[in-house]
Amino acid sequence: MVTHKILVIDDTTVVRVKVREMLPPGNFQVLEARDGLEGLNFIRQEKLSLILLDFVLPKVSGWEVFQEIQSQPGLKKIPLIIMSGRKEEVREKISEPFEFFEFLEKPFDQKQLIDAIKSATKKAKQPRQEPAELLTVSATNTRRMTTSNEAGATADIQILNQKIANMQGEIDSLNKQLVQVVTFIQQKIK
Repeated sequence: MVTHKILVIDDTTVVRVKVREMLPPGNFQVLEARDGLEGLNFIRQEKLSLILLDFVLPKVSGWEVFQEIQSQPGLKKIPLIIMSGRKEEVREKISEPFEFFEFLEKPFDQKQLIDAIKSATKKAKQPRQEPAELLTVSATNTRRMTTSNEAGATADIQILNQKIANMQGEIDSLNKQLVQVVTFIQQKIK
């Protein structure tokens, strides 16, 4: 009897098959998606225990799939592993440390996959807190709302807070890149 569903979203058949073969025997079913759009459909329709997501995908990018997962409270609780052979591309969009998901660099072996699954499972269980100032604004605004529009306004605030968090991640990533460029230029000048 299948008790867990694992979704592998990768446009390369070899990677999808490799992941399926590396997983230890157990009560789970491996679902495969060839692109981000197909992956999103599985994410919305299935009760998943784990998602392995390639970052570079056709139709809908891995970044867009990641953003969708992060925007839904129920989906954020699913252990997530982002796979890529280009960690720099991931860092451009999501700053390290990767607190709530695991990164698995391609190519990888079975031990690395199993370790990533264990780590992603632990990270998914961690409580997520919004920045303190966002919580203060959210609490203040929530108190001012009437009962009839409270749910809609709270949802709007959550969406805005998620957008702010995403933008902060991009700003942090850009700052890191700027430091790297300045360091490189300084080294070349010497």
